[in-house]
Amino acid sequence: MTDGLDRQYDAMAGQYARHAADSAYNAHYDRPAVLDLCGDVAGLRVLDAACGPGLYASELLAGGAEVVGFDASPDVVMLARQRLGDRAELHELSLDEVLPFADASFDLVVCALAIHYARDREATFREFRRVLRPTGAAVVSTQHPTSDWLRKGGSYFDVTLETDTWTGMEDEWDVSYWREPLTSLCEASYRGGFVIERLIEPLPAATMRDRWPDDFDKLSREPAFLALRLLPNPTGSGG
Repeated sequence: MTDGLDRQYDAMAGQYARHAADSAYNAHYDRPAVLDLCGDVAGLRVLDAACGPGLYASELLAGGAEVVGFDASPDVVMLARQRLGDRAELHELSLDEVLPFADASFDLVVCALAIHYARDREATFREFRRVLRPTGAAVVSTQHPTSDWLRKGGSYFDVTLETDTWTGMEDEWDVSYWREPLTSLCEASYRGGFVIERLIEPLPAATMRDRWPDDFDKLSREPAFLALRLLPNPTGSGG
């Protein structure tokens, strides 16, 4: 990515990996929702796009999938290799690159909490569509645009680069991302060659209730993320 959003995790890689392994929003909110949308992955060849430290890949492997993952941050990929060993094939790649994988070579693409870092979301979806088999699916999660708008203000319909300060780790980190309305995200997926099979606004897992009661209460009333299960459009790209 020319804006450098894909390298933001370099400095905080270790802290993020420790945090995301068992944090409220990662482990007990997004990850269960994404894995539920993936369904039964036994025997599937799965591409984990922007795989981070391998937390989703580890679950996919446990479900019987063959996993290929990539992330733009070499520090994050190193952590994923430490977690996964030789059980997954891992690469250093950006979401804005042409992927070095053959057409129709995967049954499932998973991109968890990362599409908002891609500079050209339509092009990223187009690559996901290219590497998927016609019977495959893509599962993508991201920050909820309404939540972003309520926090940031301005016009809901703006597409703009935003920055949040992440707390909850050993240090605080400024993290930038593309904020866009739901219409824009869905249009990018459609023009990239997909149709929406399911769109969910997750509820927090019951495991969050006792440990993070305030987060559980808030997420039971207000969505923070959303997740899509996308199918290849049989008529081709919507562009």
